[in-house]
Amino acid sequence: MTELIRNSAARLAELLAAKEVSSVEVTQAHLDRIAEVDGSVNAFLHVNTEEALAVAADVDKARAAGEDLPVLAGVPIAIKDLIVTVGQPTTAGSKILEGWMSPYDATVIKKIRAAKMPMLGKTNLDEFAMGSSTEHSAYGPTRNPWDLDRIPGGSGGGSAAAVAAFEAPLALGTDTGGSIRQPASVTGSVGVKPTYGGVSRYGAIAMASSLDQIGPVSRTVLDSALLHEVIGGHDPHDSTSLTDPVGALAEAARNGDVRGLRIGVVRELQGEGYDAGVQERFDESLELLRGAGAEIVEVSCPNFRYALGAYYLIMPSEASSNLAKFDGVRYGQRVLPTDGPLTIERVMGATRAAGFGDEVKRRIILGTYALSAGYYDAYYGSAQKVRTLVQRDFDAAFAQADVLISPTAPTTAFKLGEKLDDPLAMYLNDVATIPANLAGVPGISVPGGLADGLPVGIQFLAPAREDARLYRVGHVLESLLEEKWGGPLLAQVPDLSASTAETMSGAN
Repeated sequence: MTELIRNSAARLAELLAAKEVSSVEVTQAHLDRIAEVDGSVNAFLHVNTEEALAVAADVDKARAAGEDLPVLAGVPIAIKDLIVTVGQPTTAGSKILEGWMSPYDATVIKKIRAAKMPMLGKTNLDEFAMGSSTEHSAYGPTRNPWDLDRIPGGSGGGSAAAVAAFEAPLALGTDTGGSIRQPASVTGSVGVKPTYGGVSRYGAIAMASSLDQIGPVSRTVLDSALLHEVIGGHDPHDSTSLTDPVGALAEAARNGDVRGLRIGVVRELQGEGYDAGVQERFDESLELLRGAGAEIVEVSCPNFRYALGAYYLIMPSEASSNLAKFDGVRYGQRVLPTDGPLTIERVMGATRAAGFGDEVKRRIILGTYALSAGYYDAYYGSAQKVRTLVQRDFDAAFAQADVLISPTAPTTAFKLGEKLDDPLAMYLNDVATIPANLAGVPGISVPGGLADGLPVGIQFLAPAREDARLYRVGHVLESLLEEKWGGPLLAQVPDLSASTAETMSGAN
């Protein structure tokens, strides 16, 4: 592969600013990489070749004319196909939206356009972001670049795999219960869930509105910080949008220092249920941070043990409401009943039966039941009370520590198909990431090394609105580990040759 695509986004920005390389060259190199390997990875559902190259050419022209350009101008990016984008289809990984073209851009897309970043295309995901493996996409599973027989995490496995396979230097994802951080963990990339409301959700197809959050996917902590600065900030179109300024996130990622920082080890997010290799990498990271001057303390969040159960009542309840609009009347595909009278109810039933996959149907049924008369207080109401207890646990923990640390996921990437028939086992992959979504606090996953040749992620959590702390501590751990490894973890990704792509293309 060309060495150009191995550069970080920050390094590409430097090369572009110095006119050592053109945006057209950078963008074309990534499009060539997609053509070479995506037959095996299946990270992209749509490749935006013509528009991406046109934007790149405009950037080169503006730079040649001496215009003052945004920092990431000319650096290409991939977009999770849950974020609406003019000129590209938005499917949410579902047959019910196959070929749908949005009439408007999401706020984050408007900001990407303003930053003059070429969009490479739309990435694969579990249907309507419901899954932990990207096996629930209606358009076939995405595969992990580290091992094509394994999952890339979910629901944003397409974005994480594109970054890990060097198909894109940056990507956007969405995180409802860990769908940015968990894929980052199992692909060796960096994934950030900003503080709830810190990045506008306007134009992200909603699954669970009180939990969803758009965030960056990248190969380095600095790259995520740079992208976070582009997409963050207040948006009047989003009633939950914070009015706080984005802050100097890139500065924190460049000048991280953990001397005197109190890092809290969450007792309930390690030990039983976590693979031995994951625990070993986690313990090594703790020792490196301690050696760098951090104070390591143990904190207890006893109600975290109930977070998974609460999440899987709140999330499907909100999803059942949000997905009611996909009815064959107002949005998406329309399927007519084959017999009987033609009524709206029968059209809705036929459309949703044909358009939704099994996991979406499962969660809609669960959520509708939890919200039904006679069960609302027992299930949804009780789950919201647990959510409050989780938030109080975070408050108590942050009184003792500046940031919290845990493994991002309890295991490394599992085999494709291994957990498809066991939804409960699949749901357990999010056990460490879900609490942050329930509380609205920010989180980051950074590569923590390998266990049996597969990536392990280390998660940091910070108080709401303190996203800069994540970039500060994440940068330090990243630097310490890269010094230990002799370079970035993703330098060890197996080569995905064109012959491999041809061999695997039929499997998708």
